[in-house]
Amino acid sequence: MKIKDLFKTGPVISLEIFPPKPDMPIDTIFSTIHELADLHPGFISVTYGAGGSKKGHTVQIADAIQNKYGIETLAHLTCINSTKEEINDVLQRLQSVNVENILALRGDKPQDENLTNIKENQYKYAKNLIMHIQEFGGFSIGAACYPEYHIEAKDPISDLKNLKEKVNSGVDFLITQLFLDNKFFYDFKEKLELMNISVPISAGIMPVINKKQIERITKLCGASIPVKFKRILDKYEDNPSALKEAGIAYATEQIIDLLSSGVDGIHLYTMNRAEVARKIIEPISAIRKHLTTCS
Repeated sequence: MKIKDLFKTGPVISLEIFPPKPDMPIDTIFSTIHELADLHPGFISVTYGAGGSKKGHTVQIADAIQNKYGIETLAHLTCINSTKEEINDVLQRLQSVNVENILALRGDKPQDENLTNIKENQYKYAKNLIMHIQEFGGFSIGAACYPEYHIEAKDPISDLKNLKEKVNSGVDFLITQLFLDNKFFYDFKEKLELMNISVPISAGIMPVINKKQIERITKLCGASIPVKFKRILDKYEDNPSALKEAGIAYATEQIIDLLSSGVDGIHLYTMNRAEVARKIIEPISAIRKHLTTCS
């Protein structure tokens, strides 16, 4: 099933996982998937590698989610260091295992390469990949968006213009980068409406359970840490169990507010922590069910 059609039935709750590191056995991720499956997410997305690294086991993991567990799968696909032939190979492999949905991303610049030297520079931006997937055919295409604007954009206006171009290239739905203050999301939605960007948008939420981790991630993506949450980090930085519970509570509060405000979907960045996802998803399931019934 195409993910774009899931949004027609009410708010979509989805999860994101990432493949194990290259030096770790792939089996380590399957136990996580098994634990997440009975949360009945609308779909599970599988990342394609961070920091410009290789794709790892994305297709193999997507195959298991789609065909063993019967859960719709969103396979991430990055293009910055890929040739047309390599992209076509991945698309063919995904089709062969009945994966119909792709999150099309430029990807992180490889740490050891300059952008101008990357394989013939066939795909400079995500929109180039989106147009290629459209031409290839058969997929529902998602893309990323940034409520606080992309860290490489010169300003919010240029980032919105770039997003408009990307959506017009053939995007069916959007998933946001993480944000820790819902005000950023609501302001962003208003701007998209003014620009006539009307595709469904899932709000990306990351439960913060580790201070160093969130400081590193927000530095990489440009998301800000609001004063309210900084107080939580400072208060519990020496008490990991308390920080974990506070982070879960904060993310749950964010999600309840978003669902009550009519968000199209929630995309939970699980960081492969099934027990954390469960503590968040189970309390909001009744809210989501009620909203779906009323829609």
